[in-house]
Amino acid sequence: MNYDELRKQTNKGWNTWYSPSMTSHVLLPYGFCIGLSFKNYVDSGVIGDLKVGNHGLRPGSRSWDGSYTSLTFNAGKTDITVESAAKGGNQYILVTPSGRSIRDPALIIEASLLWGKEGNLFCREGRIGAEFGDGCSVNIYTTGKRDSYVYTKAKCPYIPVTLNEAVAVSTVPASVSEVRAILDDAKAVVISEEAAYGRNAGAYQAMRSCLAWDTIYEPEHDRICSPVSREWSESSGGYVLFDWDTYFASLMSQFGGRELAYLNAFAITNEMTEDGFVPNFGTSDDNKSRDRSQPPVGSMVALRLWEQFGDDWFVKELFPALYRWNTWFKEHRTLPDGTMCWGSEKFEPKNGRYFEVNDIGNLQGAKYESGLDNSPMYDDASFDTEKQVMLLSDVGLTGLYIMDCRCLIKLAQIAGREDAVPVLRERLESAESAMETLWNEETGIYENRDAVTGKFSHRISPTNLYSLYSSRVSDEHKKSMSEKYLCNPDELGGEFMLPSISRSDPAYPDQNYWRGRIWAPMNYLVYEALCEAGMKAERKLLAESSRKVLLKEWEEHGHVHENYSGYDGQGCDKPNSNNFYHWGGLLGYIAIKEEASKD
Repeated sequence: MNYDELRKQTNKGWNTWYSPSMTSHVLLPYGFCIGLSFKNYVDSGVIGDLKVGNHGLRPGSRSWDGSYTSLTFNAGKTDITVESAAKGGNQYILVTPSGRSIRDPALIIEASLLWGKEGNLFCREGRIGAEFGDGCSVNIYTTGKRDSYVYTKAKCPYIPVTLNEAVAVSTVPASVSEVRAILDDAKAVVISEEAAYGRNAGAYQAMRSCLAWDTIYEPEHDRICSPVSREWSESSGGYVLFDWDTYFASLMSQFGGRELAYLNAFAITNEMTEDGFVPNFGTSDDNKSRDRSQPPVGSMVALRLWEQFGDDWFVKELFPALYRWNTWFKEHRTLPDGTMCWGSEKFEPKNGRYFEVNDIGNLQGAKYESGLDNSPMYDDASFDTEKQVMLLSDVGLTGLYIMDCRCLIKLAQIAGREDAVPVLRERLESAESAMETLWNEETGIYENRDAVTGKFSHRISPTNLYSLYSSRVSDEHKKSMSEKYLCNPDELGGEFMLPSISRSDPAYPDQNYWRGRIWAPMNYLVYEALCEAGMKAERKLLAESSRKVLLKEWEEHGHVHENYSGYDGQGCDKPNSNNFYHWGGLLGYIAIKEEASKD
C-alpha cells in the first residue's frame, strides 16, 4: 500500500463531500451531486449552501462515512430536518418540515456534476439524474408534489416540490416510510457507537460530527481531506490546510478508521515546501506560506497512528519528510545557546494572499509560525532581520522539538532508518540541555528568555508546560509548575482550562484570540506532556475541564469552536471564534483518551 493507492481506493461513495453546502450529497468518483436548497416565501429568500450557523443550522449525530447524517435549520417559521443514509450504493434523504408559515416552503432538488467530472445530466419523465461513460447512471426520485416555483438559482436539472410534509429523495423509488425505516436503522448504529463511550458519549458525538462534516473531496489534488472548516475553505479559494490543525485532524480521524487518518496526515505533509518544511498553510493554486512553518507535531501524530494501527508502510512513506522537517527546524530555528525560536524567512510571493503580502520576513510572520498569532508572550520580542528569527528563546518550541526528536527516533526504527537515530539522539540531548537553561528558580517554571538582554519573560502560557516533554525535568520542578501555575486558579487553573495566557497577565482580560482564550490544541499538547511526565492527577483534572468546555457549546448550540472564553467557556461571545472548527474536538479526544488510560 502507498498513499496514491489509498487515495484512489477512498475516492468513492456517497457523502457530504462538497465543501460549500452541508445539504449536498455527492457520489464519488463521478462527482454527481444531489443538491438541496429551499425557497422561503416569508422573506422571498432562497436558502442554499448551508453551513453551521446559517439559518440556525445545527448538526446532529452522524457517521464518519456518510452512512447517516442529520441536521436541522429554519426557513422562516418552518424548522426543517434533513437526514440521509447511504446504503447498498444508493442514497436516501428525508426532508421533514415542522411548524407552518404563511406559505409552505419549496424544496428544490438539483442534479449536477461537480469539479468538471464527465457525464450527461438529464431531466425526463419526472426524473432528473446523470449518465456516465462507464455505463453507470443515477436517477433521482422524490415523493414530493410539484411546486409552482420556477425562479430558482439552479443552472442544472431540478425538481421543485412543496414542503408541507416529509419528502423522500432517493436514487431508487422509495416511499417516505421506507426511507424512514432505512434512516432509523442507520441512526441506531450511530447512536450505539456514541453510547459505547459512556460518559464521553457527548464528547465523541461533538468531535465526530464536526470532523466528519468538515471532511471534503478536494479536486485539485484528487483527494479526501479535512480542512479546518467549510467556511475557511471557501474564503481561501477552495480549500485550506493548516499545519498543526490538519495533523490533529489526522489524530482524531483514527476513530473513523485508518484510511481517513492517513489521508489527512499525507495531505498536510505533502504540502511541504521546496525548502523542506511543512508550511503554516497550503491552499489552492500552490499558494502556501513559504516563509514559515508551524508547530512540528507531525511525528507525534504519526507515532500515535502507528501505535493504533501498526502499519509500517505508513511510517516508511511519511518518515523522510518528517525527518527533513526536523532538520530544517534545527538549521533555521536554533539560537547559539541551543534553544529554539520562531522565525519567518525572506520570500517573494507569487500571488496576493493577505498573510503572504503583509507579513513575510518580520516579527508578525514569526508569530504566525508559532501558531499563536497575537500571543502576549511575543508583544515585546525583537526580530533579527538577518537571521530571520524572533530573538526569544521559546520554551514551547524547544519542548515541541524535544518531543519531535523523541518520536522521530521511534519512527526511524520502524522505518528501518537506523542511520537517522544517532543524529536525532544528538539533537534530542542538545535540546534537553538547552531547556534546562530556561528554568527560572525565582518563579518556579521554565520561562522564555530574551536573546538580546538575557532576561526571563514572566508572561506565562500553557506553552511553558511543554517543558515537561523533556526527560530532565525533576520531580521538584514538576511539583512547582503544578502547584504554582497549572492548578492555580489565579494562573492557568480554574473551572475552565487552559487560558492561552495566565489569568494574572494584564492581557488576559482582552479575551481576543490567543490573548486569554482557551484553545483545544494547547490543552492537548499539555495533556500529552503531562502523560510524558507521569503527572496523573494533573492530566485527569485537565481532561475533566476539557470535556466541560466542549460540551457547554455543543449541548447549547451544536457548535465546536475554534477557541473559547477563559472566563466561562463560551465560544459565541467572540466573532473571530469559528463555530465549527474541527480542532475544537481535541477537547473530546483528551477526555476519551484519559478514560481509556489504564492508570
